[in-house]
Amino acid sequence: MDYLKTVIPSQLVSDRGSNLVVINPGSANIRIGLATQDAPLNIPHCIARYTNQIPKFKVQDQMLNSQITTVQHMEREKAYDIIASLLKIPFLDEEVAHNSFPRKIGRADGYNPQSGRGVAFQWANVYEQDTNSSLALGSSKNEGTSGEYVKKHEGTDAEGISSGERKFRGHIFGEEALRISPTEPYCLSRPIRRGHFNISQHYPLQQVLEDIHAIWDWILIEKLHIPHSERNMYSAILVLPETFDNREIKEMLSIALRDLRFSSAVVHQEGLAAVFGNGLSTACIVNMGAQVTSVVCVEDGVALPSTEKTLPFGGEDISRCLLWTQRHHQTWPQVRTDMLTKPIDLLMLNRLKESYCKIKEGELDAVTVVHSYEDGMPAGSHKTRLTALNVPPMGLFYPTLLVPDIYPPPPRSWFHDYENMLEDTLHLEYPRRPDMSDGLFPGINVGYPMWESYPIFPSKPKKEEKVGLAEAITSSILSTGRIDLQRKLFCSIQLIGGEALTAGFIPAVEERVLHAIPSNEAIDTVEVLQSRTNPTFVSWKGGAILGVLDFGRDAWIYREDWIRNGIHVQSGRKYKDSYYLQAQATCYINS
Repeated sequence: MDYLKTVIPSQLVSDRGSNLVVINPGSANIRIGLATQDAPLNIPHCIARYTNQIPKFKVQDQMLNSQITTVQHMEREKAYDIIASLLKIPFLDEEVAHNSFPRKIGRADGYNPQSGRGVAFQWANVYEQDTNSSLALGSSKNEGTSGEYVKKHEGTDAEGISSGERKFRGHIFGEEALRISPTEPYCLSRPIRRGHFNISQHYPLQQVLEDIHAIWDWILIEKLHIPHSERNMYSAILVLPETFDNREIKEMLSIALRDLRFSSAVVHQEGLAAVFGNGLSTACIVNMGAQVTSVVCVEDGVALPSTEKTLPFGGEDISRCLLWTQRHHQTWPQVRTDMLTKPIDLLMLNRLKESYCKIKEGELDAVTVVHSYEDGMPAGSHKTRLTALNVPPMGLFYPTLLVPDIYPPPPRSWFHDYENMLEDTLHLEYPRRPDMSDGLFPGINVGYPMWESYPIFPSKPKKEEKVGLAEAITSSILSTGRIDLQRKLFCSIQLIGGEALTAGFIPAVEERVLHAIPSNEAIDTVEVLQSRTNPTFVSWKGGAILGVLDFGRDAWIYREDWIRNGIHVQSGRKYKDSYYLQAQATCYINS
């Protein structure tokens, strides 16, 4: 404690954070970095593998039904008109000349001058670089790693991935994977979708786990420069979204400890980490991700499970809505734009949304350049005037505008079939290290059954709410049942995630939440707190802080223990997630 009283915070982070890797995975992106870094890497959470299948699967999700029903279309148009009335803009099919509201047009020139919004994305180079070149990809220590991936994760005959004298890359990660032309022989996979493993008949669990392992391992080696030989010198902090179920959390722990070979790991809940990331102890955390929005309340450093709300929509749905709005108003160029089967279009729409969408009254137009990406051809440029740019972000309050059910839910039966779920992992022969005794490998089917009687995580998928953001926040806070806590939480709303950067969003949340509070509740003030950290990274930053300040390490799980049999119920080191971690960091801070 004397050390804590005298140490400088930056020195504390430097001393204790240099061997802590903070991993915050999401449906669209993964935020990962050392705890000593000011900000994490933010990388699209996807992998593209070479395939010689005929017919080829270009995108793992493209077989899903994405057709909007007549009812959904009518509900979308109705939601648009409700929003139009609030924003004082013409209704969807109303002529401007007949608009009863005073015409008020604003130019949206974008709030981020460094976004490079006028520059087109380039198709990815899918061929390996000349190995004789001094600039060859995978030179020195990374060259062996590249070969390992083709053999371990790809399993493709080398002759099958060559094209003339050029050879296709076995796998491509991150944003580069999203920029692969649909004409190239690759299959794009996103292992997490809508806050859960992206399991389907075309994407089995084992492949999902291998893809997560491959993506994380690539980042650790290529971006953080932590080779396999040094991995046992590092510990992992998993900052996981509230949407994950117990089975998914355990599989991620296995990836971190067994496959990636971290010496130890701990799990923290994303909402709780966000509180620490902003130096708070009590708040209502509203996490607006790319595909899921979640709400959870935290009191005195402890998350309240009964307040959790999960909404099946996020930033990518706003981008889809932006495209639909422009097409309806005939402001979109006559080009083939398809977010589902052509991911490079998703990158473009996300950038347009981030640059031009904001929430404000009055008509909101912007003159910009839209790019078209036709199969393998250079990007085409189309100057156009986009309109109604303040409507798409309002879809978070009126989700029928977003038609969030464009993705049918994945099968969840594996949550109830424990033996089948664990069959592949329980029957693996784990390699033995010289410093680990025979007792660490007692055999098959040991340890895991204890989880079924350990009531931390629900065994069923968490229920998704079919309400707007304001109603979800209100319902979450009111469910605490105590008026003093409710008043405190309504004045301590914290917005995190990329959509929190949308201009005008904070006053819109305050107004809509105040409007959603029932009249019989004695609450008349709503306030959204300004984030001290970039809202996109605040949970990752909080995970780093929790890791640095966690001196007792009571909740940490060690690799040998996990490989042996999970965690013994009788041992002093039970598995704890953030619900039951009594925020030791708070005690250290207060002391």
